[in-house]
Amino acid sequence: MSHTTMQEYSIRCLTPLLLMVLAAAAMPLAADDTVQEKTREKAEPVMLDVYKSPTCGCCKVWIDHLEERGFRTKIHHPADMDRVKKAYGVSPRYRSCHTAVSEDGYIFEGHIPAHIIKRFLDDSPEDAIGLTVPGMPVGSPGMESGDRFMPYQVLLIRESGAPEVYAEVRNREDQYQE
Repeated sequence: MSHTTMQEYSIRCLTPLLLMVLAAAAMPLAADDTVQEKTREKAEPVMLDVYKSPTCGCCKVWIDHLEERGFRTKIHHPADMDRVKKAYGVSPRYRSCHTAVSEDGYIFEGHIPAHIIKRFLDDSPEDAIGLTVPGMPVGSPGMESGDRFMPYQVLLIRESGAPEVYAEVRNREDQYQE
């Protein structure tokens, strides 16, 4: 066999083998990239626009509660909170001191625990507008006052306006689950 023929034979035989080896070596890298991409998607923190009075301290503490649990927030201090609540369809009976809005347009009114917001965003009920904790229950996130705690309900607000209980917070520990 001539030297040129030997080279052609080697290239013809080894090229497919070399391509298979390279493809096999690259497969785990591609799989790792896919896993990393999915991890990045899941790790991306949820952004909430929070509308509140510039002087409200309990709202700031609630925002801290969210941020400590992985949320990002952008704070707005509108001159007219009633106008904000009306714009987002928050009925007066469901109102509290602040309104948060997700990038998907869901509203979170009042002192809702972060883990309940996460659960809602992971699996939002059909025709839901958002969640609310009407009023300002003592002991809820942002409303902590020593050992005092008042059990409360987190209500689901639907487009129809009909509320339903989404979660019950019976004790302090219920609101800090992860």
